[in-house]
Amino acid sequence: MKSLEQLVSDLNSFDPLVRKNALRLLADSRAAAFPVEGVNLNMHFHSFFSYNAKSYSPSRIVWEAKNVGLFAAGLCDFDVLDGLEEFLDAGRMLELRVAVALETRVYLEEYADVEISSPGEPGVTYIMGAGFARELVGGSKQAAGLADYKIRAGQRNKALIDRINARLPTIALDYEKDVLPLTPAGGATERHIVTAYINKARTVAKNAEEFISLWSSVLGENSTNMEKLMANQPAFEEAVRKKLAKRGGLGYIQPSIGAFPPAQDFIDWVLSCDAIPMITWLDGTSDGEKDGCAMLECMRDKGAAALNIIPDRNWNVSDPKEAARKVSLLDDIVTTAESMDLPINIGTEMNKQGLPFVDSLTCKALQPYRDTFTRGAAVMVGHTVLLRYADYSYIGRKAKNDIGRLSDRNKFFETIGRLAPLNESQAKRLEDMGTEKALDWFRNISRREAKI
Repeated sequence: MKSLEQLVSDLNSFDPLVRKNALRLLADSRAAAFPVEGVNLNMHFHSFFSYNAKSYSPSRIVWEAKNVGLFAAGLCDFDVLDGLEEFLDAGRMLELRVAVALETRVYLEEYADVEISSPGEPGVTYIMGAGFARELVGGSKQAAGLADYKIRAGQRNKALIDRINARLPTIALDYEKDVLPLTPAGGATERHIVTAYINKARTVAKNAEEFISLWSSVLGENSTNMEKLMANQPAFEEAVRKKLAKRGGLGYIQPSIGAFPPAQDFIDWVLSCDAIPMITWLDGTSDGEKDGCAMLECMRDKGAAALNIIPDRNWNVSDPKEAARKVSLLDDIVTTAESMDLPINIGTEMNKQGLPFVDSLTCKALQPYRDTFTRGAAVMVGHTVLLRYADYSYIGRKAKNDIGRLSDRNKFFETIGRLAPLNESQAKRLEDMGTEKALDWFRNISRREAKI
């Protein structure tokens, strides 16, 4: 019999059967030992299907979330939905509220001349589709669209590596041999590429001194400073990433208009999947985000219906003056989004070393928004459950016809999202009901909750 530590380690295996069996054994052994549900939540975790700094799988994320008593958890990988069914399955197995999103970058024509949320790249913005509830049907236009995002990302990765290899031939990478094995399903990211170059340098260098000397040369640092930098792994990785891939780096080129899909195309694709197009907000300091209301209105007019924030960027700032400024910007965007009835999701990403597992919604900076962030998470969970079992989407025609006012629609989906998390037997009963009876069941539950 494997130990608890071995089973938890198995959750990060690249073998999906190993992960599933490990989670089943862990669930059976801990059924009565999980902590009571708390107030914190994280609706933006990256997994190892794109890049997680701790190499967490979707199952591992759900396991860790359950063990710290999160209200809800959300998966959000770059350009892929490879972890969708695993994450939803794990949520049912451990009885945790869950939702699944996808993140990518797009070109926003209206902001072509200013930076938005991708620093140094005018017109380019991060964007999300949230609340995907089932795997996309093979051969469908939705599946083809998803495949195209992954192909585009791979092409950008290969082009970046070619440019870096030309500048650093001693540690040149082979994309298929050196980068793709770092991922379970080919969803490599820029951070995988950075890891691969660091790994390659270790194999090329004969000893620690040569390794330090190599990176001293690349980064333009003396050996003493280099040793200090390497002692801080997150800082070292970010320094390598900046030198190799970011603006001004060895492999960087300014993206052309065609490098990323138009924002409207992505939003239309998300809508065709019955998922929720979601605006992303960096921290409010870029020229494109200075007028948060205008930015939200622009994206809402295109069909976006929710907002994602990474609040750690705004409150966890060492300089008190800068922290006060950024907290004020956070307050502005939250207030603006609330006035538009846009549900807000938050998270920590965990896609680089040093990021926290979860934000504390009881800290001074975030406590005022706790109810807002909980409502946003509940709306996303409610949409996921309703779409999967009742074919009823937050952005769908049926919901808009049934519930005309957006504030009332938010309340209905929030109510469903706040219900106790589904377990496997409850999910099976809903599947057996069929979509119409399941929708009636959810409506009855909503009316009952409204009377309490």
